[in-house]
Amino acid sequence: MGEWLASWRFLLSRRWILFFLAVLVLGYGTWWLGEWQFGRLDDKRDSNAVIEDNAHDDPVPVEDVLAPGEPVADDEEYTVVEATGTYAVDDTLIVRYRTRDGAPGVDVVVPLVTGDGTTLVVDRGWLSYDGPTSGARDAVPAPPTGEVTITGWVRIDGSGDSTRVTDGGMRAISSTAVADALDIETYGGFVELLSEDPAPEEALEPPEEPDTGEGPHFFYGLQWWFFGLLALGGFSYLAWDERKNGPRGERSRSRTSE
Repeated sequence: MGEWLASWRFLLSRRWILFFLAVLVLGYGTWWLGEWQFGRLDDKRDSNAVIEDNAHDDPVPVEDVLAPGEPVADDEEYTVVEATGTYAVDDTLIVRYRTRDGAPGVDVVVPLVTGDGTTLVVDRGWLSYDGPTSGARDAVPAPPTGEVTITGWVRIDGSGDSTRVTDGGMRAISSTAVADALDIETYGGFVELLSEDPAPEEALEPPEEPDTGEGPHFFYGLQWWFFGLLALGGFSYLAWDERKNGPRGERSRSRTSE
């Protein structure tokens, strides 16, 4: 037993201790990254459950779900709401860089002023367009005039610099940013249009069905854990090899001297 333990004494050398610590750090990192991917998978499953619960129900009045200046609750996203009002066409905004199937385009946001004066930010749909934002509004087909009743999916506001409204457009939609830019009061969140009554003469492309796939997170999580096991396995193999055949440097010098 003593001889067997002595054969592993090289593991106490500075070189092997530093190697072992590096493997521990790598192992912890891959474990954490795997846990992060599985956490994202859980978040995606929770999001999918909300979509499945809400996206195809009958519409409810918008005021039952949204309130002026209040953020959308996570479990209310993709609820189908109904609202009646008049489009403020002069306040049309363009959401830039919205491609579909590789084709360039934009989303068209038109505020809907409801009966009590509160504005609902409505993404009326997608328009195939490849040009400057300044010219996009001229290419947008007109929405229905007069009073219109719409239904649509509730969406949570975007965040960050992408929501800033400049030159009549933005890269992501935020009711707060729209309210500030247009100096109006809006419901929190926004709505992706599903239907309009009366219908417009020329409709925009409706929103795409929400993605309820789970993505690659499960396999990415397994992949990171596999990398951690591979590092531990590599350390074990190299330790076993040195115990059996001696340090690799000495083996190289021995072959050179021969």
